[in-house]
Amino acid sequence: MATKLNLSLVSHQWNALARTFLYEFVWISRAAQAKSLARTLLMEYVETLPSSGKFIRRLHIETPALERCAPADLRTILDYSPHLYIYSDYHSVQRSIYEDAPDPRCSPEEILKLVAHPKIRRLSWTSYDDVPFELRMAPLGSNLATRLEYLELSSRSPSNPGMSAILSGPPSSAGKDFQHLQMDVHLPALRALKVSLDNNTFAVLASWDMPNLTNLSVMSSDFSYTGEGFSLFFQAHGAKLTQLELGHSSSALEEYYLTTPQHLVVLQQQNQNQQHPPIPLAEWCPNLREFICSADAEWHWQSPDWIAPHILLPSHPRVELIGIRDINRRLLEDPMTPMDARDPYAYAADMDDKLFDALMCDDADTPCFPLFEQISSLMRSDAFPALRFVRDLSAESHRLRTVRPHPRVLQFWRKAVARCAERGVWFEDCTGVNITQRGLRRATLTDDSDVCA
Repeated sequence: MATKLNLSLVSHQWNALARTFLYEFVWISRAAQAKSLARTLLMEYVETLPSSGKFIRRLHIETPALERCAPADLRTILDYSPHLYIYSDYHSVQRSIYEDAPDPRCSPEEILKLVAHPKIRRLSWTSYDDVPFELRMAPLGSNLATRLEYLELSSRSPSNPGMSAILSGPPSSAGKDFQHLQMDVHLPALRALKVSLDNNTFAVLASWDMPNLTNLSVMSSDFSYTGEGFSLFFQAHGAKLTQLELGHSSSALEEYYLTTPQHLVVLQQQNQNQQHPPIPLAEWCPNLREFICSADAEWHWQSPDWIAPHILLPSHPRVELIGIRDINRRLLEDPMTPMDARDPYAYAADMDDKLFDALMCDDADTPCFPLFEQISSLMRSDAFPALRFVRDLSAESHRLRTVRPHPRVLQFWRKAVARCAERGVWFEDCTGVNITQRGLRRATLTDDSDVCA
């Protein structure tokens, strides 16, 4: 950015050329920056100068909680950005339920109307209040966002009590109650959807027309995986999915899952003669190829002999890749690992071959034993017969493994890689490169000059 700014100050001709690249990607990290940009665009209009807003292609708003952008400034920026095709709001717009007379031009619906135009390709949208989801997203009903490929929806407020009461009704009447939640939204180009909302929203999304949806990331805010809305969504769109991420870990979901909702009890009674899981996610998503879960899994109370990657997907016949997030947290929280494992430079002495080979002894204890058992459970041929790759999605874990690894960290990875090799499964790092025993040994021979570099 400094280079672009310097080039724009050379001359008027250079300024005209550099402005295209200077305004192409706007990242707002403070409220003052949004106000300054809005003022610049307004002054250019008042002085009848060529607008810089026509060069804005990407608008990313990510500010601290006390530095959120004013809706009026955001409205001005969007008014003068006709060619915007990526819009991302990460909980960074001021919204107050105590405002007496809010400007109707700056309401969430009006802002969404400006964003959901035919040129938009990627949209990250945040809801800030308890207005029902189908009302907040009503502008999408005009079906203008025909080129939208990626949609991320999140909420900063609890779910609406009224809708929760509707969705908690008996299963027999659920279909009738959901009729008024349906929306006529058609997103023909949408391929990826990330949802950080509640169970009620899934019931609304189930009615959306998304024929090319293949990637779904679920970060539920109220442990709604067992809700009726969750079931309706996957019954409507699950067959199209090839990649699925379930953000809540099994340990966080376990306590909620034990109190099975009534509609699942009925489902179990209907299928009592069949060996179906309480939530047949594998049946709803038969074409799944990639699954992403969290490393924070616990012993399943129904299957104490092994740890599933997630409580809702203990097995799948066609999954080929399983990605695991937050492995670094499990490594650092290992009670047997000293605190100096957090510092890559604390373990300074090179490891000799005798100690290196001792780490693979059969009688040696295994660091992060539950995590190792979770990875070992993936190797069961009856659970994931098509599995070919397991990927560590943590960059911090990669650093712990490759920069002066602590002996216990190295011991864990040596055993994990060896366990995968027995099944013929490749264990990959966050960049997709295979983790090998030779690579682990090479990490112990890193010179101080390499670490400093």
